Amino acid sequence: MRRTRSRTRAGAGATAVTALAALLAVPAAGGTARAAEPERLTIDLATDTGAFHGGASGSLYGVYGDGVPSRTVLEGMHLRTVSTKAQDGPQHPGADALEMLPPFVDSGGEDVYIYMTDIYRGFPYQWPGADGPAKLADFKEKIKKQVEQVQTMGTYKDHVVYVPFNEPEGNMFGTGEWSYNNVSWLKDPQYYFAAWKEVYRLIKDLDPDARIAGPNTSVLYDQVKGFLQYAKANDVVPDVMTWHELSSPAAVRTNVAKYRQMEKDVGVGPLPINVNEYGHNYHLSVPGQIVQWVSAIEESKIDADLAYWNIDGNLNDSAVEANKGNGQWWLFNAYGQMSGHTVRVTAPHPNQQYTLQGVATLDEDKRQSRALFGGKSGDADVVFENVDPDVFGTTVRATVQEIPWTGQVGDSAQPLRLADRELSVGPDGSVTLPMTGMNEMSAYQVILSPGGNGGVPADPSVSWRGTYEAESASYTGGGYSRNGPEGTPSNVGGFATSGTYNVGGLRTGSDGVLAFDVEVPQDGTYDLSVFANSYNLYGLVKEQGPTNVFLRVDGADPQELRLPLGYKWVVWGHTDTTVELTAGRHRITLAAKDADLGVTKGDAIIDRIDLALRDGRVTAPAIYEAEYATLSGARPAYDRPGASGPGAVPLGRGDSATFWVHSPTDGESTVSVDHLGGGRAALSLNGEKLDVPEVGGARKGTDRVRMFLSGGINKITVTGASRELVLDRLRVAPSNGAKETRVYQAEDGTLTGAARVTDAYTFASGGRAVTDIGDGTDNALTFDVVARRSGRHAVTIRYANAEQAPATHYNPDPIARHADLSVNGGPARRVLFPTTFHFNNFWELTVPVTLRKGTNRLTFTAQELPDFNGDTYNPYDQRSPYAPVVDRIAVTPLAQAQP
Repeated sequence: MRRTRSRTRAGAGATAVTALAALLAVPAAGGTARAAEPERLTIDLATDTGAFHGGASGSLYGVYGDGVPSRTVLEGMHLRTVSTKAQDGPQHPGADALEMLPPFVDSGGEDVYIYMTDIYRGFPYQWPGADGPAKLADFKEKIKKQVEQVQTMGTYKDHVVYVPFNEPEGNMFGTGEWSYNNVSWLKDPQYYFAAWKEVYRLIKDLDPDARIAGPNTSVLYDQVKGFLQYAKANDVVPDVMTWHELSSPAAVRTNVAKYRQMEKDVGVGPLPINVNEYGHNYHLSVPGQIVQWVSAIEESKIDADLAYWNIDGNLNDSAVEANKGNGQWWLFNAYGQMSGHTVRVTAPHPNQQYTLQGVATLDEDKRQSRALFGGKSGDADVVFENVDPDVFGTTVRATVQEIPWTGQVGDSAQPLRLADRELSVGPDGSVTLPMTGMNEMSAYQVILSPGGNGGVPADPSVSWRGTYEAESASYTGGGYSRNGPEGTPSNVGGFATSGTYNVGGLRTGSDGVLAFDVEVPQDGTYDLSVFANSYNLYGLVKEQGPTNVFLRVDGADPQELRLPLGYKWVVWGHTDTTVELTAGRHRITLAAKDADLGVTKGDAIIDRIDLALRDGRVTAPAIYEAEYATLSGARPAYDRPGASGPGAVPLGRGDSATFWVHSPTDGESTVSVDHLGGGRAALSLNGEKLDVPEVGGARKGTDRVRMFLSGGINKITVTGASRELVLDRLRVAPSNGAKETRVYQAEDGTLTGAARVTDAYTFASGGRAVTDIGDGTDNALTFDVVARRSGRHAVTIRYANAEQAPATHYNPDPIARHADLSVNGGPARRVLFPTTFHFNNFWELTVPVTLRKGTNRLTFTAQELPDFNGDTYNPYDQRSPYAPVVDRIAVTPLAQAQP
């Protein structure tokens, strides 16, 4: 049973949050007075605070390898820096520096910081040796090998930064069992300083162009000034200054200023800074929390990496599965699309955590201002001051979006469009946007651009919404527990939880029923999301995997739901379904047994349920305006009649507009390319040029293309091909029927060697799957698949993987298994499969392949990968010899034009 903190049953009544966190109860020009003055976030567009940097998009141990997460997810997060382990280090599975370096750099990344100490096991690091000098000698040999390996990486080596020591004051040069000589460098620095000099010179002798970072302390100690003095005197000043900020956003600003003063006092620098660990469990995954860190980091113009508290390869609770993003991912996607220069933002409580904070930019060339803010529930005014008429005119277009929290392992769709309106600039040059009903766990984005071109504002993409907390629902039956408070400002190590409490009781053998009383405004279909969690290694959960519970509305219409698994308790995801409701009150129940459907197996905790009216606003195609896209060689034009939004983008030959598009599942979507004519353009999907006719033409029109989109994040790029196509927008909607999908069950494939069919996994389609693929190329699974025409196809693999390595620390260590996929006997492509948290929990992963017309042979094998030099293997079971359990594959053409 999950821990019980209170056994008092919650009241039956729950209050729905029905108000949209919406703009524009009444549009207000600058200075308009209202009865009660709300808090104000003021954005001064006339005060330039420096070029946009983007440094908050960093990650510690966030990239496992090529494909976990996908390159599309990496690029779309605009990841700038990654700190990770030494190649072949035994700290954790995956995240080997030289294996993740190429996909990271190829996806737009800047620098990989190699934690050279992570070549050792354990934390503190278990470096061998009879005494300090012997330990250091062993470490220097390992450093030499690491630098020599980096030298083989071609131009990729230019993106490497060496971090010789990590938290040396409490680790190698602390007072613990594995210290150099039980003397802390904070009290007597001579031993650490001498080691720093030796290691620094060793690296520079091996590679004079190497960049070295340090001292990498757990906090910015006052003693860092002495380190700088020694480094200057001995000509061993680091190329990048690093430390950790496991504190607060306010400390970021304060400590950066403190460090800059140290530099001035010593006479070094200014050096680039990477705060290579920031944030806590309570903050990670929560857009309204992380935006406060982002604002402080961007204002300080430094790089910073999200802290690694949990599993590697998920961008520090940003990425879901291999190719999906949660709310935090979409926050960084929005942040990375900022451009131009930052401007002064004055918060109602400056530099104070857990209050409304923000960051904003102005790009005069694009004639856009973007603001990201959050951290407060309730109402506030967002005020843009000094709106330059030469840039924006006298009327502006304001698009307002919400980026909600969707849990650590909960997929998120693109930001919600709350409003799209034209506003007059006030006589004082300001525009005031009244935000009402904000949620402190959400972040918000405002994009300001010129108005007055006659474009019809887009409707909101959401309608009525309601949230109902589990702790406020009623419970009948046995086993009830009210758990919490979870993460709070005074318990930042706990995980964020809506309302800070959650409810347990739905488990094997329970007769519990959790009942939510809801009230909805009209008849219709409603999307229902259950925010829940089961700990994958908990005893009752291990038997089946996903915990099943039973949903009813007013005692009728039973549905069985499988709730999300997580790597620990209180790691939230969501299970989604739809319900039919009439206007008025209803009771929605989640039960551990159902007379018609069966009984619960497992153990789950429930955080809340969300309801949302599924009307025309929700089902309409998602809109992606070209003027808001990531542009290369092009800029928006706001004087094009007939544009849908504030403007359009003329694309000359080679110019491009890139859109980050969400798909709820792996499957077919219709992408409508709206344009104003003038030329033609080519389309690419996730970096691959599509074999479809060019879009565009001489006149205004729409070209529709059926694409296979991967579940989660997709990168669609429109590139000018001839003359100058004026691109208006993309509209994307799920579709079906135009593209033929052929499904092949794994048990119907050809098995060789030890590969075998198993019926142990009940949630496999048809109850059967294939296991024991790998541990040598003889143990293989082969499919003969048929393609109607030659070309690129999507192969969607339904798989399960729950392998996990023994850990020496608080991080769970799941292993990403791999499969070597060969097409028609050609060279194998290695595909990584992230953990699904249980072998009876199946996810889908799509791989593009080239097929010839007719029958094609796809072969899956695997074998354990050796270390980088090919002469040793990992001794801690951190590299699996096996492919995942395979349930089935589906084969679909990647794209085709629609007449």
